[in-house]
Amino acid sequence: MANRQKMSKTRDKKPDWQERVVQIRRVTKVVKGGKKLSFRAIVVIGNERGQVGVGIGKASDVINAVKKAVADGKKHVVDVPLTRSNSIPHPINGIGGAARVIMRPAAEGTGVIAGGAVRTVLELAGVRNILAKQLGSNNPLNNARAAINALSNLKTFSQFAKDRGIIIE
Repeated sequence: MANRQKMSKTRDKKPDWQERVVQIRRVTKVVKGGKKLSFRAIVVIGNERGQVGVGIGKASDVINAVKKAVADGKKHVVDVPLTRSNSIPHPINGIGGAARVIMRPAAEGTGVIAGGAVRTVLELAGVRNILAKQLGSNNPLNNARAAINALSNLKTFSQFAKDRGIIIE
């Protein structure tokens, strides 16, 4: 009986990493014999506790493209400092290609106010209260990369103090 309870506890535990497919595109390469079809998948992975990554993968079928994208996303994980209200510590801008993203911290109860790929990145990073706006481009890959760029440049209060040589009391 104790063994059965032990199994149910491990089964009920939420998986550590979540993955969400942002886009799947059918892409072609022109070769001597004609056109070669393949699929490109953009996947965001995160643990909803301050770690998130974006990966892309290409393969001749969708399933393998998604697997490759997940593996690529795990290689490019960034840590996100979160406040007590599950927001970001300060306003920040991010750039990815022609896409620009503006992020501002929000009060408790605001929710994730963002669109497209940026919303997916923020939700999987564990951010619960934030205001974000995509500017410049509506390309999901570049917007996801801009969001990752912004989140990777965030600093906590203690990091700012350490950089300036101020002792926190």
